Amino acid sequence: MSIDSHLSNTESIENLKGLYRDGLLNDTLPFWIKHSVDRKYGGFTICLDRDGRVIDTDKGIWSQGRFTWLLSTLYTEVEQNPEWLELAKHGIDFIRKYGFDDDGRMYFSVTQDGKPLRKRRYIFSESFTVAAFAAYGKASGDVQAKEDALSVFRLMQRYLSEPCLLPPKLIPETRSMKGLAVPMIMIVTAQVLREVMDDPGELNQVIDDSISEIERDFMKPEFKAVLESVAPNGDFSDHFDGRMLCPGHAIEAAWFILKESVHRNHDSRLRELGLTILDWMLEWGWDKEYGGILYYRDVKGFPVQEYWQDMKFWWPHNEAIIATLLAYTITKDEKYALWHKKIHDWAYQHFPDPENGEWFGYLHRDGRVSVKLKGNLWKGPFHLPRMQLECWKLLESFR
Repeated sequence: MSIDSHLSNTESIENLKGLYRDGLLNDTLPFWIKHSVDRKYGGFTICLDRDGRVIDTDKGIWSQGRFTWLLSTLYTEVEQNPEWLELAKHGIDFIRKYGFDDDGRMYFSVTQDGKPLRKRRYIFSESFTVAAFAAYGKASGDVQAKEDALSVFRLMQRYLSEPCLLPPKLIPETRSMKGLAVPMIMIVTAQVLREVMDDPGELNQVIDDSISEIERDFMKPEFKAVLESVAPNGDFSDHFDGRMLCPGHAIEAAWFILKESVHRNHDSRLRELGLTILDWMLEWGWDKEYGGILYYRDVKGFPVQEYWQDMKFWWPHNEAIIATLLAYTITKDEKYALWHKKIHDWAYQHFPDPENGEWFGYLHRDGRVSVKLKGNLWKGPFHLPRMQLECWKLLESFR
């Protein structure tokens, strides 16, 4: 298939659009609705085997927020299906009842019946809860959900800005580091919350600050790379953590920035920034021997210490499929059509489960399935259905 027939030929665009749409509505979403809804204890049981059997009853707060966001967003953007809205409320009720500690922070995981299990030093449970509250508030008209979203978002900002509220990863007197994941997640969380706020000023400022931090501190032109961790002032740290690249994370940040450029009347500076990140990290991430996107790289070419560094995870491919299609939509540059086809084809050849539906999450470098589960505390109904929804809607714009 040529580039033209992939994204310029009307019939092929329609076929591709149908693949994303039908994959979402007839495969991914039914799999999770059928197997994960916990009618006895509330919320969603996400740790599932290949065929949907529950293999662990513990519940990650990330997944409660993510699935609630998805269901609410589908209700708003696809169809006002009462089942989706009812299930979104099912998720909201569980989060409100069991997700929060007494200090306002959120747990990372709880038992099936909501007893707290683990609390981490990160703010990602909060970020996915903000998205869930905001999307549910938009779908349902629940004013309290919108207010809760803003309240949790402001709590996130407080914990990120005030020293010592979040325990550091390293002994700060010896060395301090900060990660790309924080400004990245702040961009998209603010983007989702902005959709339900009357005054976007506060959210725009957070987005501006987060994008500036990525550009100033994490982008390193000397390496043509976006680092995963840097010193607090953005300095390069010549250690395992400081040299590490996670192409999937940076590519995800790239499409958040590209999406912001569109939102701001096709802001050219943001567009070029997002495209630069995407160009750099596609080159770093693509496995020239086996295809697919490698999980970690070392910016100096040294061995990476994490043993899963050369595996192929589902979510970087989901993010790269979105990013390349969005880049092509914005620029009509055929190199992004080529990248999109290359990544899409590799992912769809290796990740989908033809027998039980949905996608495997973890592959060996050569594309063989490493573990056949469909859900755990990290993998659930989020990256894949978000990719299917985003790409479906992008292709709608090709009319």
